[in-house]
Amino acid sequence: MTSDRSRVALERLRAIDWSNDAEAFDNANSRALLMREYLRRTALWAQAYDVGDTWPFCDVAEHVAPEVQLAPELTTELDEVLVGVMPFSLQRMCRAAVRWAAVRQAEIDLPKALPDEPYEPLLLMCERGGGYFIEEFVDLNGAMLRLGTVERNLAATPFLALAHTTLDALDAEGEITYYARVSDDHSRTSPLGVARRRIDDTETYDEAFTDDLRWEPTEGLQLCDLGREENEQHVVITEAEAAAFIESITKGGNALG
Repeated sequence: MTSDRSRVALERLRAIDWSNDAEAFDNANSRALLMREYLRRTALWAQAYDVGDTWPFCDVAEHVAPEVQLAPELTTELDEVLVGVMPFSLQRMCRAAVRWAAVRQAEIDLPKALPDEPYEPLLLMCERGGGYFIEEFVDLNGAMLRLGTVERNLAATPFLALAHTTLDALDAEGEITYYARVSDDHSRTSPLGVARRRIDDTETYDEAFTDDLRWEPTEGLQLCDLGREENEQHVVITEAEAAAFIESITKGGNALG
């Protein structure tokens, strides 16, 4: 019997528009973050099972639970869904994602120290603009990143804020720097708020993530630059730190100061 998890994964793949170049460009930032997180997660699995030679496009289920196979009817549907999807490594990973869903449905005991959803970032990335191409770099049609090695990706900062609303908030044009609004009582891990400075062509945009759960113009960064904020300051933070704060706000786990 086809597992519910496998069916859900298959239907997610069926719904993807693999040729939506405009969406890929609009979501370039989040897609790059998701690909980096996918590379990090699969690097952890590759190290644990000593299969670095197959990284990053390996079927984790083959090493964890080779006895778990997809039902024949699901395999047939999957073949139909993936017709024309390129490159071949992307087809392979889509199949691996559906098979991994079957492993999760089977409630196989998994190593506690490893990510239990290695393919989720890749699926999310595809849902936000299709696949990729690989030459010297991973080309995401709007963003490019170096593939690197297993060891290098093991050291990457985890990116765990995967809600679509959070990913949407990270997508914008231009060169972006994120800041945490801090004070004596609020550190960068629990800031009063988050702001960003975008430089797009010759224009600079200062924006804060507000109570309305969107980016709006702010003078806060300029006031700090001028030394006019006595009790607060803005410190540079990573995309992952900004995403974590945004996700905590959108899920109601925090409140803006």
